[in-house]
Parts: sequence; structure tokens; C-alpha cells
Amino acid sequence: MSEPEIVGPVWIPTLPPSLAEYLAPNLQPVPLIPVLAAVAALLYLAGAVSLWRQGRRWSPVRTASFLAGSLAIVVVMGAGIEGYGLRMFSIFMFQQLTLMMAVPPLLVIGSPGTLLLRATPHRGPGRAVLRAAIWGLRSRWGRVAIHPAFMVPLFLLSFYGVYFSGIADLLLPSWYGHVGLELLFLAAGILFTIPLISADPLPTRQSHFGRMIDMFAEMPLHAFFGVVLMMATAPMVDFFSTSPPQWNIDPITDQGVAGGLAWSYGELPGVLMLIFIMVRWQRDEAKGWVRSDRAAATEGTPELDAYNDYLQQLARRPERQR
Repeated sequence: MSEPEIVGPVWIPTLPPSLAEYLAPNLQPVPLIPVLAAVAALLYLAGAVSLWRQGRRWSPVRTASFLAGSLAIVVVMGAGIEGYGLRMFSIFMFQQLTLMMAVPPLLVIGSPGTLLLRATPHRGPGRAVLRAAIWGLRSRWGRVAIHPAFMVPLFLLSFYGVYFSGIADLLLPSWYGHVGLELLFLAAGILFTIPLISADPLPTRQSHFGRMIDMFAEMPLHAFFGVVLMMATAPMVDFFSTSPPQWNIDPITDQGVAGGLAWSYGELPGVLMLIFIMVRWQRDEAKGWVRSDRAAATEGTPELDAYNDYLQQLARRPERQR
């Protein structure tokens, strides 16, 4: 079988895959996604520094989380690993899982929406940016984008739809299709993560129970996809059925590694997000109890007071009858 050609500005390494080659600073000719991640990190850091210089508070933990997510994108999409992802299913799956499962929680915990609203000037170009952000929060499209009926199918489409329908073989041979898929993975992961753990102002907000249902609905299907890849006896994606001979890669073995990653590496961020949701649920419930206790101490509890009055009236009746 002849090696498939890739149309567009790409660089494919010649040395066999190794950890050193994966992390080597070998940028693609057009490193679109790493550049976007670097620009997002710079803008975020500029906003945080602006607040700090004004004496306003902004969490260093949130800043570190967002910067860590941006750095992960730069490494996974900008180092030599991107070149090997053009020929190895396991590497491409690792990139996809990183973009969909590992990076989005780091970015979302950074609360970039809140930082945008606080740090953007209310005059000049900043005023237009704020108007656009507020429009996005209030628009119908914003509510639809983070609704479970849209974001959960989009998340699953990025696995089952891409690989079982032939879309992968259609898009991967083109640089535009390859990068487009990577952007789709990142967007799907962010849209799935925002309603689950975001502290930013949102058009709608799910209940904690609804968030747990979404996680429990996604995790088994995610694991099942990995099992299907591991059990397959033929290449699921023809594009990855060949690799440079000097790499000495068996496509079926490599596909099994991709399935193992989907099952293991893909599940770990989901478990951590589930724990995060449960901890936040417990914390919010505790805050609600504290507020109720304070209100009862200052204002009393009308239902309990009425019940006590009723009991006192019953206790006085025998005395009146005497």
C-alpha cells in the first residue's frame, strides 16, 4: 500500500518516534494552533497584570491554570509530536484527548470570561469588546452552544462520528482538514466543560445533579470507543494504515495503543471533573446551610415559630377547661 500524501504545508519527521523527538521544538510550517494558544496566554496575562497593577484582586491559581492549559496546547500541537500525529493513530489520539479532555478544564478554571469583563477598558475598542461579550452571554446562540442537547452530541460526534463515518479519511489528508479537526476537538471539549465547572457568568446554569448526569452519560460511551479500537482487527482509519518504513510501526498495534489511550487517558480527566463537581456541590450546600442558620438566628423561622405557638395553645387548653 502506497503512503498517502498530505496536501498543504506540513513537516513529517524522518527519525523513528521517541520521547526526545516528540518534545523536540520542531514547529510545523504554519503553526496556527500554537500561535493562537500563545496569543490567548499573552492576552490573559496582560489582563491579570492590569488588574494587579490597579490593586484589584485576581487569583494566581486561576492564572496559573489558564497558562498551563495554553502551554499544553503549544507543546502538544507545536513540538515534534504534531509531525508524528500525521502518521500515527496513537499520537493523533493522544493529541485529540489532550485537546478535548485535559486542556479545557485548565482553561475553564482560569475563568477567562470573568477576567475579560473585569480587565477590559470601558472606553475605546474595549467598549466594543465588552458589548460583544455581553451579547454572547445574552444571545440565544450562547444558550444553545452550552445546552446538553447540543454539546454532548457534539462531544461524542468528535469520536464516533469522525472515525466511524469516514470523515477522518476525508479530512486528514489535507492540512486544512487536519487542523480543522484539531480545532473541532478543542472547541467540543471547551463547550462540554464550560457548563460543568465554569465559574464565569453564563446564559444558563445547570444544576449540580444535571452536571453529574452529563458526566455519567459521557464516560461509558467514551470508554466503549476505546474498547472498540482495541478489539478491531483491521485499520479503522485508512489514513493511518501506513507509516514511514524506518519507523517500524505496525498499524494494528498502534491502533490498539490509541484505543488504550481513549480508555485510560481519556477517562482520568473525566473522573477528576466528576470529583470537582461533587466537591463544589457539597461546598454550595454547606454555604446554603450557613445562610439558613444565620437567617434563622436573626429573623427566626416562621414555620417553626407557628408550630411552637400551636403547641403552646394546646398546652393552655386544659388549664382553661379547669
